[in-house]
Amino acid sequence: MTADATLLLEDGTAYRGRSFGASGERVGEVVFNTSMTGYQEILTDPSYRGQMVAMTYPLIGNYGVNSADRESLGPRVAAFLVKEVAAVASNFRAEQSLPDYLREHGVVAMEGLDTRALTRRLRVVGAMMGILSTVDNDPDSLRAKLEAAPRYVGVDLVREVTTPEAYVWSGDTTAPALDSADGQLSLFDSPPPPQDGAALYHVVCLDCGVKFNSLRELAARGCRVTVVPADTSAADILALRPDGVYLSNGPGDPEVLTYVHDTVRGLMAAELPLFGICLGHQMLAQAVGGSTFKLKFGHRGGNQPVMDEETGHVEITSQNHGFAVAPDSLEGTGMVITHHNLNDGTVEGMRHERLPVFSVQYHPEASPGPHDANYLFGRFIDSLAQRRRGAGRG
Repeated sequence: MTADATLLLEDGTAYRGRSFGASGERVGEVVFNTSMTGYQEILTDPSYRGQMVAMTYPLIGNYGVNSADRESLGPRVAAFLVKEVAAVASNFRAEQSLPDYLREHGVVAMEGLDTRALTRRLRVVGAMMGILSTVDNDPDSLRAKLEAAPRYVGVDLVREVTTPEAYVWSGDTTAPALDSADGQLSLFDSPPPPQDGAALYHVVCLDCGVKFNSLRELAARGCRVTVVPADTSAADILALRPDGVYLSNGPGDPEVLTYVHDTVRGLMAAELPLFGICLGHQMLAQAVGGSTFKLKFGHRGGNQPVMDEETGHVEITSQNHGFAVAPDSLEGTGMVITHHNLNDGTVEGMRHERLPVFSVQYHPEASPGPHDANYLFGRFIDSLAQRRRGAGRG
């Protein structure tokens, strides 16, 4: 870990450090995460596609990496930035060290930079594009490369992380490789039979960058989960005869995902139960005629306080988003705001006043993070049961 590394932000601020991952050069939006643990889940969260993540906690890597805690089949971050990487991985569950894991997967990473100064810079100026290099330390050269690189806003990053083909979830190893460009969409004429008759409901997950733990939570509640690509039409989803649809998290700008907005509108017209989180929440707002806006530096960490306006309860939540729903844009859409962030007042949840449709901006599946909001999966299951009972009466 002696190779020099340079991080250059688009405002011209430069940081020097040491490489501890793969050698190379990466461009991405630079953001920070305030979680004290869970670096492996953060690295493998598809919502971080196109972003360099700086950890505010000073020591990262002390418990190593294992295959059980991943949220997708591999790292999704553009690069990883830490104050200090642990020299020894000390945990009985560890399968390899963090540096070895990053080198194996080609992730460029940097340690030794002042992450407190970097975080303060991002809070004052806002999230910025940056370039990290272990092969070029010339600021002028790096600046030219950064200026020529694509921006983060306005780019469809979902197509880079969605599943290439439909599959039925039965564990982490069942998911197709997310980077495959040649996968063929293969939908079922009818839902496959439940294993041992255990599944109570059939849920379709519209995969815009879903985390594995969302699928684990649904399966643990008796759901057979069919995961489909983000560009699957409402007609194709309805042909699967699901009891409900889960709108997943994912990366990037929700405004550009017009094909997903169309699908959501079609599912709402069929009055199917819908549950959206994070990007799914934002796409639901876009689908009903609302709008989203870019936050200055976003919410990323495991300690965000959210109030449920209907109960008065406060939840400590795990969050990872750089966009938010504009509250005024929801007027006349049929959506009612149900949750708000106690730090900045932004919209954190909403539900439809008539349809079995609701969403939250934060992550009830946590991983990592507190479990205060885990009950929301149960609320979704209740909506599936109510629909099933209504169909039985019909």
